[in-house]
Amino acid sequence: MESVDAAAPKLGEMLLADQKLSRNDLDRALEVQRSMGGRLGRLIISLGLVSEADVYAALSRQAGLPLVRQDAFPKDKPATSRLNTSFLLAHNLLPLGDAEDAGSPPDFASVDPRDPQLQNALRLVFGGVPRIAFGLESEISSQLSEWYLQDASQDDEGSGDQPEASEFIEHLRDMASEAPIIQRVSHILAQAVAAQASDIHIETYEEKSVVRIRVDGEIFPIDEIDNKDAPAVVSRIKILSQLDIAERRMPQDGRTKLRVHGKEMDARVSTIPTMFGESVVMRLLEKNFDLLSLESLNFTPPTLKAMRQMLSVPHGIFLVTGPTGSGKSTTLYASMQELEGENLKILTVEDPVEYRLQWLNQVQVQPQIGLTFAKVLRSFLRQDPDVIMIGEMRDGETAEIAVQAALTGHLVLSTLHTNSALGAIVRLINMGVEPYLITASVVGVLAQRLVRKLCGECKLPLSPDQTLAAAASLGMAAPEGQALYRAVGCPACRGTGYRGRVAIHELLVLTDEVKKVVLAQGSSLGSDDGAYAGGNLLNDGATKVFKGLTTAEEVLRVARQND
Repeated sequence: MESVDAAAPKLGEMLLADQKLSRNDLDRALEVQRSMGGRLGRLIISLGLVSEADVYAALSRQAGLPLVRQDAFPKDKPATSRLNTSFLLAHNLLPLGDAEDAGSPPDFASVDPRDPQLQNALRLVFGGVPRIAFGLESEISSQLSEWYLQDASQDDEGSGDQPEASEFIEHLRDMASEAPIIQRVSHILAQAVAAQASDIHIETYEEKSVVRIRVDGEIFPIDEIDNKDAPAVVSRIKILSQLDIAERRMPQDGRTKLRVHGKEMDARVSTIPTMFGESVVMRLLEKNFDLLSLESLNFTPPTLKAMRQMLSVPHGIFLVTGPTGSGKSTTLYASMQELEGENLKILTVEDPVEYRLQWLNQVQVQPQIGLTFAKVLRSFLRQDPDVIMIGEMRDGETAEIAVQAALTGHLVLSTLHTNSALGAIVRLINMGVEPYLITASVVGVLAQRLVRKLCGECKLPLSPDQTLAAAASLGMAAPEGQALYRAVGCPACRGTGYRGRVAIHELLVLTDEVKKVVLAQGSSLGSDDGAYAGGNLLNDGATKVFKGLTTAEEVLRVARQND
């Protein structure tokens, strides 16, 4: 896109001189380029700093070549039998006239007219390099798709002929394997990994497709895809995930391994058909999970000590609770890292299997063939396990088998969707588990939430009055001379004031007193009937606020959620 003479003025300086770009924005784009690589012009466009038309206008002046816009493209598709359609699509190369006569090659428009590989290929076909002008990538892609892909799609729909349908799928597969689509998908993945995203969403709407990523629990757009290119992008992801690219009417699930910015990652992929195309969600999971330990999860010392005591018991149930996306699975996996897997038989049943760790015999449930949590658990008990991990207790049958396993000498780890630790006890009773069985089997319940972590680059201390008010809102008194902080916002945190997340916890210990309350009150338990190793969620959140990790507003946003 920017292969020009070394003596030519730099693109960034030209855009600065044209007042299309500020110095701060240019520095930001150069920083992204240093970390992610890629062409500066494409990065500036994808970051939304300068319009595509302005960037290509500067590039054409920089190279001394004309810029051809869409209104100057041929009205009818030129005859291009001498050129392979896949070649035109792969190089975003638009013929501006018929390419039939080897002696007089037509003019072309390209996103990178000075590309030596492109020039050499055209020289081989025509015996000389034709005139190649600059064209906007979006306009060239749109015109190529209209000429070569839309026609194929319409032919496919109009005939209803199976061979032509399969030909279109093969063409889609070819397109998904071409350089522009591979680069587009790689660029999306690189952006998501650089932003430390947990999920990538590719959503197709009536007029365009949108790429959004979830960072620190919040979702925001990073890119747009023309609807003519979206099927090829989705197909590329399906090929990576070993899914059926011909199946576009049914949901599919798969996974793939990625290497982005030197990081090895697993990606869990889900596709579903929507009104205007397919929606794809990729959950990104780092492979170096073995580096994660309970110490890295910001437990307070009393909570960590009590939790390790619970994990050291030979039998019983340890539950982790919280809403979706609160890090329950991460905590369970980190807990299993504490166990001596080499000397224990550890079985897990999950839906889906998120991380793959050594010494874990992991089973993924498949309800469509009758392989449910309950069925797998019954088989587990004949596998001579020491530790059983259940991805989620979803029904009374699963809960009853888990209790039986705990009572017969197994350590059972599981998650429940409740908002508080004591709420897990109430949920088990409502599922039909007798209170006396709960007190005999459950050793502890950990409830957790994720709060956004203050950005270390821009956080600022509160005034003394604001510090008192923030501490009071948490029901605590700030220690003498304690500095609390507020979120500000800078480029490092995308202006949010927060970067990363930290967990807050409450660990319910089933002491003799708590067991008596459970037996006496059953499902009418109140929020103050528990014994917590390090205080409740609000207390633990206040501890993290006093450490300068987060703000009182963040803790109050997530900690005041009752069942």
